[in-house]
Amino acid sequence: MRAKKKDPNAVALGSKGGKARAVSLSPSALSKIGKKGAKMRITKLSAAERSEIARKAVMTRWAKTKRKEER
Repeated sequence: MRAKKKDPNAVALGSKGGKARAVSLSPSALSKIGKKGAKMRITKLSAAERSEIARKAVMTRWAKTKRKEER
């Protein structure tokens, strides 16, 4: 199967529109949009993929805690 190639002009316009809209939104509105995207992403992942993402997040948090303790 061949993947469809996106029109570069359409991609440029789409990213400009998203960035311009993001500037005008409040932090809480941006957070709400981000949470909605995260939920959609998670529904498409397998259990193993979700577990791997969670494991990486925990390791990152622990690494930050260790760095703070070393100071």
